[in-house]
Amino acid sequence: MTERRALANLTPLDQLRAGALPRRLAQLFVGLTLYGIAMALMVRAGIGLDPWDVFHVGVSLHTGWSLGLAVIIVSLPVLLLWAPLRQWPGFGTIANAIWIGIATNIGLALIRPIHGLVLQTAMCLLAVVINAIGGALYIGSQLGPGPRDGLMTGIHRRTGVSLRAVRTGLELTVLVIGWLLGGVVGIGTLLYAVLIGPLVQFFLPWCIVPLAHRRAPAPPVAETVAQPLHP
Repeated sequence: MTERRALANLTPLDQLRAGALPRRLAQLFVGLTLYGIAMALMVRAGIGLDPWDVFHVGVSLHTGWSLGLAVIIVSLPVLLLWAPLRQWPGFGTIANAIWIGIATNIGLALIRPIHGLVLQTAMCLLAVVINAIGGALYIGSQLGPGPRDGLMTGIHRRTGVSLRAVRTGLELTVLVIGWLLGGVVGIGTLLYAVLIGPLVQFFLPWCIVPLAHRRAPAPPVAETVAQPLHP
């Protein structure tokens, strides 16, 4: 990837001043919508979810909340954890926390469950691809990370522990808790874990919006997306 297509390291105010804002806002919401639709597809496939969504489903089962509402509510304490890490949410962070949950509920209302392992696996694979495209679009809009990714990068910066280790620790924690709460773990969970990193890494260079006003580049794309991404 050329420098022109590198992710920038911007303050929340700089993100809004960096140019091409209408395009970036449109790309952000298209990406978040696709991300939510992908989550709904994985739920309807019924063969396993990504670690955070295993947790979200577990929370929804024990609270009576819809899945989308659980996604939104869980985002709030995650954002509060940013404060001691000296992280500041951008516009995209707040939009991520709210809109993905709304898009997920819309997707669940429109998509029906399917049966048969072949069809379920095909739907799950489609969901992972759509998830990767949606993730690449919202990351490439450069309007701030999602609450869960920001927590991961904040812990990494404050502790010096590798991104891979921090992500693995967080995802294993929410996966186990979600599974204990009744969230669905299965072959879809494995497919997501194996495929999402390479797919986002493939799509991201095509989705980064070049910015006129930039600070230092963010960590290399290969490092930040080598593992599954979350809202």
